[in-house]
Amino acid sequence: MTRIEPGAVAPPFTLSDDEGNSVSLSDFAGSRVVVYFYPAAMTPGCTTQACDFRDSLDSLRAAGVVVLGISGDKVEKLAKFRARDHLTFPLLSDPDHAVMTAYGVWGEKTMYGKKVTGVIRSTFIINGDGTVAEALYNVRAKGHVARVRGLLGLD
Repeated sequence: MTRIEPGAVAPPFTLSDDEGNSVSLSDFAGSRVVVYFYPAAMTPGCTTQACDFRDSLDSLRAAGVVVLGISGDKVEKLAKFRARDHLTFPLLSDPDHAVMTAYGVWGEKTMYGKKVTGVIRSTFIINGDGTVAEALYNVRAKGHVARVRGLLGLD
């Protein structure tokens, strides 16, 4: 698994959102984009993280920042997650883990003391020119959005 370093060009992607629309990273050229990868919709940690982004979204948008959440979940499950928790940013489906692999977030991790293959909760801040400003791997859901806000200079 190759990890992305700050300064690298962010791997391009086009994925389906929770409504089945195609969303590409290039759609947001010129804007700062927070791309966060999470293991599974509607689980406690992922819900905490998504709701924290939702609750900070007005100030992030006011600062010109776009938020995109990516998981391996099917579009239908993402739609339920978005509706249940009133999420107001795109949730993207990467069922074959191609984008996760490109970002170095699909791989071996330890879960409950066992080694498993899956999504490594990670976040990337991408500059308007498409370069990676921050690459945060193995993050914790709780308190993570505050850290991202700080890195964006919003706190």
